[in-house]
Amino acid sequence: MLQFYPLRCVIMTVEMGLVTVSGEPGCRVDEAARLAAQRLHFELITETRMRALLREEFGEEGPFPDKAYSAMVASIMTRLAAEHHMVFSADYAEFLFTKFPNVLRVHLIAPESRRLGMFMLDRRLERAAARTALEEVNVARRAECQKRFGRATVPPTQFDMVLNTEWLDPDQAAGMIESLVAARGLVEQGLLSPAAEAQLQFQVRYELSRHGMHPPGKASLKPVIFTHPSEQIFANLLDFYRIVWEYEPHSFAVQWDKDGKVLEAFTPDFYLPEFDMYVELTTMKQSLVTKKNRKVKLLRQIYPHINIQVFYQKDFQNLIFKYGISERPINA
Repeated sequence: MLQFYPLRCVIMTVEMGLVTVSGEPGCRVDEAARLAAQRLHFELITETRMRALLREEFGEEGPFPDKAYSAMVASIMTRLAAEHHMVFSADYAEFLFTKFPNVLRVHLIAPESRRLGMFMLDRRLERAAARTALEEVNVARRAECQKRFGRATVPPTQFDMVLNTEWLDPDQAAGMIESLVAARGLVEQGLLSPAAEAQLQFQVRYELSRHGMHPPGKASLKPVIFTHPSEQIFANLLDFYRIVWEYEPHSFAVQWDKDGKVLEAFTPDFYLPEFDMYVELTTMKQSLVTKKNRKVKLLRQIYPHINIQVFYQKDFQNLIFKYGISERPINA
């Protein structure tokens, strides 16, 4: 059954290998992530690259709503996950992809003296200036985390592995990440399937629509002549969420005469190939609904392997009102 739930409520099995790497300022997080990606042969997505991808996907007009950040990143990553396993290096990356079971969340820490020394070396600063810069970065990061995720601190349970890099260089940290990836069997999980990607994108685009955001790249409208306005509206909804659909592609015989000649057939309105599911819209008068219900019952009896979902008039009206597809009810 196709269900329309916000992103934050979705729990599903998603096949993909994703490692998120975050850490305290001065822990050379990006370098450790880069080396881990090389060892694993994963695609590396840094925060800088993600900003570029977000501009490509959502345009240059920004700034975008802070609360939409998670959904925006998820929109990018679900598309990439169908092609690559990934290492994602970003501040507070552990708060992203919370509904993805096959994610390894790594966090790098170090004593302040160690991080301060890295700041002095990397930024060519004296100790006092480096200390000021380090504190400014910490304050800015906490404020950004509060705006995006509603909290400024991260509980230890948010991570699968915390590495103290006081005595570890980035390559050693990458080696430990590689070992844990192997132990968890992330590569064996495979890439994100087209069906899983479509379902995730459906949820992501709904979440973005709540912030008034409509990403480009909608599925183009099919040159189809629909027999009822409700079918056009439902097709538009599927297009908006990039769900592949076919209109009345198959007919199923449900009654034969004694010689085997088909007397009656049933043609569901839509087929969603990524879900292997048929959808029938029933928004007409009761006498026709009764006739259609009989056909649906016969279909299920004769073809028990066929997955079909029926939307009745009240269900359909609730759906389009909830998702803002129509401003008026559909009349029978």
